[in-house]
Amino acid sequence: MTHRARKPYIAGNWKMNLDRSKCLDMVKTIKGRLGDGNDREVGVFAPSIYLADVTAVAQGSPLGVGGQNIWYEDSGAFTGELAARMLREIGADRVLIGHSERRHLFHEPDEWMGRKVRCALNHDLLPIYCVGETIEERRGNRTERVIKRQLEAGFEGVRAEDSHRFTVAYEPVWAIGTGETATTEQAAHVHKMIRKWILQRLGDEAAQSLRVIYGGSVKPDNAKELMSVEDIDGLLVGGASLQADTFIPIIEYDAR
Repeated sequence: MTHRARKPYIAGNWKMNLDRSKCLDMVKTIKGRLGDGNDREVGVFAPSIYLADVTAVAQGSPLGVGGQNIWYEDSGAFTGELAARMLREIGADRVLIGHSERRHLFHEPDEWMGRKVRCALNHDLLPIYCVGETIEERRGNRTERVIKRQLEAGFEGVRAEDSHRFTVAYEPVWAIGTGETATTEQAAHVHKMIRKWILQRLGDEAAQSLRVIYGGSVKPDNAKELMSVEDIDGLLVGGASLQADTFIPIIEYDAR
């Protein structure tokens, strides 16, 4: 199976940006360009306060809508957190887990990751599990060690049969919002390593079906080159997903 046998996945992480009106305008614009969605999967991860409205506008289209984080309990005294069931109740169908900003700004430990992933899968949310190294870790030749540790944590409760519902995003921390992008060679090396790790962990069928996408200063002018890398199955887009004139060309990376 070649990497194009895995449907390309383009995801926009809006983080703590946009207002309600701009979120809904973005969804309407994306909907108008997606067609039937058979040739690629597109999802947006909106601020939680707007998710109900965003899912309502996205209804009837192949556009997926997700939350940017969850907690792994179904209910309880967890002020400020969201349960997976709450995302499902308002129509969200996917979620980000382990984004580097959650890890580094909010100090979320590896120990939470496997429980969050399993909770998402148990509630029929499609998780994108983020892994990536800092610039200090890369300079110290610790990239593979760090990512394998993060994979071990996130895959703690993942089974081979979950692979078609699960996505890994490699986001080098040093490339997020910095304008720096991993070279195709750097990205290819890490993506290949991740797929080999999945093969050893879950077997060949899972390794061939599970998508590994790249994130980190993705822009219209580098999307096509990144998507030409054999083991890159999609893109997780930050700042460039906030405006239609930069996000649409990334979604349509192969149109030019």
